[in-house]
Amino acid sequence: MNFWRHVEQAITEQTGEAFTIRDHHGVGGGCINEAWVLEGDRRDYFIKTNRPEMLEMFEAEAEGLRALADTGAITVPRPVCWGAAEDRAWLVMDNIRMGGRANGGLFGEQLARMHLCFADRFGWRRDNTIGSTPQPNGWSEDWVDFWRRRRLGFQLELAARNGIGARLVERGELLKDKFGDFFAGYAPRPSPLHGDLWSGNWSFDSGGSPVIFDPAFYYGDHEADLAMMELFGNPGSDFQAAYRSVFPVDAGYPLRRELYNLYHILNHYNLFGGGYGSQAGRMIDKLLAELI
Repeated sequence: MNFWRHVEQAITEQTGEAFTIRDHHGVGGGCINEAWVLEGDRRDYFIKTNRPEMLEMFEAEAEGLRALADTGAITVPRPVCWGAAEDRAWLVMDNIRMGGRANGGLFGEQLARMHLCFADRFGWRRDNTIGSTPQPNGWSEDWVDFWRRRRLGFQLELAARNGIGARLVERGELLKDKFGDFFAGYAPRPSPLHGDLWSGNWSFDSGGSPVIFDPAFYYGDHEADLAMMELFGNPGSDFQAAYRSVFPVDAGYPLRRELYNLYHILNHYNLFGGGYGSQAGRMIDKLLAELI
């Protein structure tokens, strides 16, 4: 049985409806996975594939999509099945047709309502990935400690192993020690976070409804999602106004935005190298200067 027959069988078993691939064509899957649309007689699906050892990454993604969908606030692709066969792991989801007119106001309202579905702790019950980098989670009662150890600290350790330079690591450790100073008078609650909400991971379906996908899910400060949205793309003023009308944003957010986005810049250094290292160094210096 070839790979595509395995996928057909898994879809059939999971949905209870016989599915046969009539056609499949490749689509953009980013820099990590390959992706296709699978066309059947009555419906089609979206599938991502990678090496067999990446199955755990797909399992975590599927669970993250379900957690976001459980909020009932915003559209996400429904995971259908996942597995590994032949030389590939895969994740099958409903295929959502994109391309509708952007509605930033609706996007802001729906994302805010998603963020208001609070949990009682930070983190998550399983680890996952940010891009292809491991992202340690685990439950925590303390947001500052969680971010210090499992976000900034973890990326700094990777960066040190990847040769980012002793001065940056030293300054980063100093920032870790002073991390709590950025939260004076602000106590975030554990919101369900997409976790990697750059402009390539949100869109609008053919009817104009917002859709978010490719999550790095966990529960954390809602400002972390907002910060990432401004790092690589910006959803615009209609989004910002609608979001804040549902979930007001604390006055200290602009400074913490730099703090949260440092995590992603360090991750980009660890994935791609290059100028992300010097950008991270400048961000650390700027943040430390705010504490003097």
